[in-house]
Amino acid sequence: MRLAYLCADPGVPVFGTKGASVHVQEVLRAWRARGAEVRLYATRLGEDVPADLREVPVVHVPVPAPPATGDADRTARVAARERAQARAARLLAERAAADGADAVHERYSLFSTALAEVTARLGVPGVLEVNAPLIDEQRTHRDLVDGAAAHAALAAQVAAAERTACVSAPVARWVRQRTGAPAGRVVVAPNGVDPRRVGPCADAAAEGPDPAPPVVVFVGTLKPWHGVEHLVRARAAAARDWRLRIVGDGPQRAALERLAAALGVTVEFTGAVAPAAVPGLLHDCAVAAAPYPAARAAEEQYFSPLKLYEYAAAALPVVASAVGQIPSVVEDGTTGLLVPGSDPAALARAVDALVADPARRRGMGRAARREAVDRHSWDAVLGRVLAGTALEHPGGRAAPPPAAGRRAAGRTGAVPA
Repeated sequence: MRLAYLCADPGVPVFGTKGASVHVQEVLRAWRARGAEVRLYATRLGEDVPADLREVPVVHVPVPAPPATGDADRTARVAARERAQARAARLLAERAAADGADAVHERYSLFSTALAEVTARLGVPGVLEVNAPLIDEQRTHRDLVDGAAAHAALAAQVAAAERTACVSAPVARWVRQRTGAPAGRVVVAPNGVDPRRVGPCADAAAEGPDPAPPVVVFVGTLKPWHGVEHLVRARAAAARDWRLRIVGDGPQRAALERLAAALGVTVEFTGAVAPAAVPGLLHDCAVAAAPYPAARAAEEQYFSPLKLYEYAAAALPVVASAVGQIPSVVEDGTTGLLVPGSDPAALARAVDALVADPARRRGMGRAARREAVDRHSWDAVLGRVLAGTALEHPGGRAAPPPAAGRRAAGRTGAVPA
């Protein structure tokens, strides 16, 4: 089967270091594992092409930057950028249709109607994945001029897709509220992990006392919604001796370095690393952290953190904020410990408890690894997304769609929204 995978979002370098980049690459691998001949169509590439994806044919249509103008013309510049995104998506669609495909999988982006165009021209099924309420994000955190066009694009894409997979229940509600998509065509499909790419850490097989202070790790972009400042403060408040490693980069890095210096704590900042380097940076760690801040409303916690699944595959117990989807992934007391968001003291106590009891944390880590292997592989995630569609068994007869309200499989699998 020939699959056209489209990513028209200029904010996502498909071969970059962001979580979204990892997501794209893992979905490509999952399709290839099902025997699909994948061709990638993207507006932004990045430079960290994984060795196992170098043979994937790539069509690149960049989004040109609008001409620089003064602040007075900001609205015009944003509008030009939006039109450029739409044109790039149309060009990607034209290339995909010309190349031919038996199915289309698109990562949702503002202003793209590529999936709708290719499926209509070729008469093939399509899968749309929605990872965030982009229209709301754009309006709240950046600039959105042509909101009507963005809404129209979303509606067209969802209407054309045989299956729309959303990373969380809030995102699925957002899609249904704005498009009126029928039950059964929109499913919740949280992120996953490749447990072959991320292997168990050394601590999972260790016995006895720690020979050195354990390493506690955070992986992710250093932006406000990750709450990394709470982890730095937790290190300062901790009663036990542990080292802190922060893997990733972002606009908050300088402020976090200043905070660590002001608090007198030593933090290892690795900077941005390629996804292929992350397993190596987890291998000598003993505990992982996901210190998300408390949110004002449940709808704000719409994310599905990739890092939780990577931590689990690495057999690392997780100390995480009990917000959003996290309690459905981290079983408190079994695969990690949950704490209130924005609470460095509680975070410090939880990390201290796992540092003080190596046998307990290693048992949690091994339990987390089993969960990752049994429930959260990307192969399983894609299988649940395709369940009941014509793509579940290409060439065969599609199974009936899952009944509304019934989980397709697993505790956090693809479920009807």
